[in-house]
Amino acid sequence: MALAPATWPRPLLRAIRTSNKYVVNPFFRRFAGRKGAYAASIRHTGRKSGRQFSTPVGADRVQGGFVIPLAYGTRVDWLRNVLAAGRATLVLDGDTHDVTAPEVIDAATALPMLPPRRRRTFERLGIAQYLLVTAA
Repeated sequence: MALAPATWPRPLLRAIRTSNKYVVNPFFRRFAGRKGAYAASIRHTGRKSGRQFSTPVGADRVQGGFVIPLAYGTRVDWLRNVLAAGRATLVLDGDTHDVTAPEVIDAATALPMLPPRRRRTFERLGIAQYLLVTAA
């Protein structure tokens, strides 16, 4: 049985997103992107405010760029900002990468690019969409 976030009740998803945005992410933002950290950090510019933001995300290196699972779907602020700008900066394992050409892709396209262990994890979680970015 998949733990597909997309099938969870909307109020539960909203509560999890809010908790992550205001409690979990600020804590993990301190470590994201560092060598050995559990998550990368994606730096992006607010599409309305013009402010700079940093959001912890999972990211895997693939040929020519990176794949980021969209566990909460495509209606999250950081993704909207990256898509609007057409670029971002990804910090992974202590290395900084400028990324461009953001494209939302489906699991059938993304999963074959990923290592088997990550693929199985994301399949079990039922993550249906991913962000593919190109290393600039």
